[in-house]
Amino acid sequence: MTTTRRDLLATGSALTAAAMAPASHAKPVTFKSTWESLSENYQTPDWFKDAKLGIWAHWGPQCVPEAGDWYGRQMYMQGNFYYDHHVKHYGHPSKTGFLDIIGQWKADKWQPETLTKLYKAAGAKYIVAMANHHDNLDLYNSKYHAWNSVRVGPKKDIVGTWEKLVKAQGLRFGVSNHSAHAWHWWQTAYGYDAEGPLQGVRYDAFRLTKKDGKGTWWDGLDPQELYTGPAEGMVPPDGITSIKDMQAFNDKTSGEWTEDQPKNNPYYAKQWLARQNDLMDKYRPDFVYMDNYVTPLAGVGLEATAYLYNQSTKWHGKNEAVVTGNKLDSIQAKALTNNVERGASAYLRPEYWQTCTCIGNWHYDRALYERDGYKSAKNVIQLLTDAVSKNGNLLLSIPIRGNGEIDEKEVAILEDMAAWMAVNGEAIFGTRAWHTFGEGPTEVGAGHQNEAAAKPFTAQDIRFTTKDGALYALAQDWPENQQMLITTFAKNTLTSKATIERVELLGIAQPLEFELSPDGLNVKLPAQRPAATPVLKITGQTLV
Repeated sequence: MTTTRRDLLATGSALTAAAMAPASHAKPVTFKSTWESLSENYQTPDWFKDAKLGIWAHWGPQCVPEAGDWYGRQMYMQGNFYYDHHVKHYGHPSKTGFLDIIGQWKADKWQPETLTKLYKAAGAKYIVAMANHHDNLDLYNSKYHAWNSVRVGPKKDIVGTWEKLVKAQGLRFGVSNHSAHAWHWWQTAYGYDAEGPLQGVRYDAFRLTKKDGKGTWWDGLDPQELYTGPAEGMVPPDGITSIKDMQAFNDKTSGEWTEDQPKNNPYYAKQWLARQNDLMDKYRPDFVYMDNYVTPLAGVGLEATAYLYNQSTKWHGKNEAVVTGNKLDSIQAKALTNNVERGASAYLRPEYWQTCTCIGNWHYDRALYERDGYKSAKNVIQLLTDAVSKNGNLLLSIPIRGNGEIDEKEVAILEDMAAWMAVNGEAIFGTRAWHTFGEGPTEVGAGHQNEAAAKPFTAQDIRFTTKDGALYALAQDWPENQQMLITTFAKNTLTSKATIERVELLGIAQPLEFELSPDGLNVKLPAQRPAATPVLKITGQTLV
């Protein structure tokens, strides 16, 4: 039975307090919902330090049109590609809204067991399922939100299905929560066409109420619970008569990426926290991706984080949970795990962190598939190698079609990743950073959403990892002349005093010829190339 808005408001903060309170037999709560408590008591779990690679099923109803990211918001923006796509394929958004896209999401070709095995073979040590996006549909058996995938759309517990399969494969399970932004993200759905034959006609979110669902597939549900209701100052006012002015209004108001709470809807943050804690208790994830700058909803995310850390401690005897946040400062990065979306780090970070990216667009984009726009497996390995050398992990999204399939090009990428891992995985998993991350000339596109600024890696770009007394040198490409020079070992450098006894190329049984010179360590590579990029294993004295 779904808890209603009235029920939740009646209980108010008491619900949160009850959710936060430990059971009578539980140990005393260690974590409080303050930066001081979280930063002083949190330690990155060993499993995350060892895992290095996660794969993300960033999948929901916005994948149905196969048109790319943020379809739900942009289909309500006249003059936008997504608006044009929607009108052409589904109808005008005053009559056929995103609500109807949810109704068409059937996931009839979803084979999660097959996908889980593919992801594991490609090297994933944790698999992350999207629990909701800014479209505000919960993809699990949600207690506090009736708009969920068990009741509508595919009528399946998406998160619950992933959880069982992932844990059965011996992998760590994670979820991503994006719903804290739904309240402002959805305000375009309350707008209208500024120009054309339907000028001034409001879109579906503005007019639909619970009674309109009578006799439909969404009978008994309130569309305002999905679209979040009009937000103060963000609904386009009457009288805008140009597409340009409408766009300017949306950009200035609901288009701002804010972590505030809606001023006229105190229920929203309470419901968000109840939904989040319910998600934690039902599926017990070890990893939670928060799509927020620092924490969501004016600090409510701190309550959610403390709750999970304490629950994880109760489940496992110690906290095994990782919670991410974007753009964290040095103190916040001790309490949460810093996530750099579609970007790299320019330096070796003192705290463990993560970069997340996608081989294409976050939501499935058929046009990108058709023009061969995906990252290659080699690109992915280069990003992973760079992150791991700097104390980071990579969370990689493989876009899923609305019907639940991945395409043959994505399968090939995963298989290519698996082939590289079969040869070189020992240089990634369970490793730790060295005293320097690497060498080479290439700029990496450091910073949040700065991936496009990166230059192509070269054979001179080398990254280092360590494990069990060995040093691994992971070149980002093969040198043309079969000679690899590692300048980090040049004369008068910190490592020049190391004694090198053996150099191997992973995938080749025999040791390699090498020579230390004033310029560095010169290694002669064989003609054979066992993987897409070369990895050397260097052993000796005082290396690590």
